[in-house]
Amino acid sequence: MTPPEGAAPAPVFTVQRHHASTLHFDLRLEVGGVLVSWAVPKGPSLDPAVKRLAVRVGDHDLDHATYEGRHEGGRGPGTKIVWDTGTLTNQTRRRGRPVELTDAVAAGHLKVELHGHRLGGAFALTRTRMGGQDSSWILVKVDDAGAVPGSDVAATELTSVLSGRTNEDLESEPGS
Repeated sequence: MTPPEGAAPAPVFTVQRHHASTLHFDLRLEVGGVLVSWAVPKGPSLDPAVKRLAVRVGDHDLDHATYEGRHEGGRGPGTKIVWDTGTLTNQTRRRGRPVELTDAVAAGHLKVELHGHRLGGAFALTRTRMGGQDSSWILVKVDDAGAVPGSDVAATELTSVLSGRTNEDLESEPGS
């Protein structure tokens, strides 16, 4: 979907499959000029009955949205592939009125519609303060046309939507 001429491009999202000390997925949403990020240990689900822990982590620059490769040190050594990417539409509302994504993140609840290769439809992220931690959120698929009850897309889709490679491919490539 191309924005009208002169309109700002739609914000992006990316999900990176990150094989570090443990396998997890990094959900990143473009908000306020950066990629606001959550580590999702079990990855996103298309099943509205499944709630996934999402731990808020540091923001990343927008150029990180398409990063694939092997890296050492920094924020989690290991390999990363772009498991999904696309654009997002903010659907966050409070008392029937639209809420800017920056305000929604600060308030601890947002709803976005994702237009990706693997993820489609609306998803909600809600801060829980589990164990007194502000970084604990829950990611859940909204029951809409993109919902697939019983699906575990994070366990069945293992390749990059950009390169077709897996994390294991990157681990075995010299100098990657």
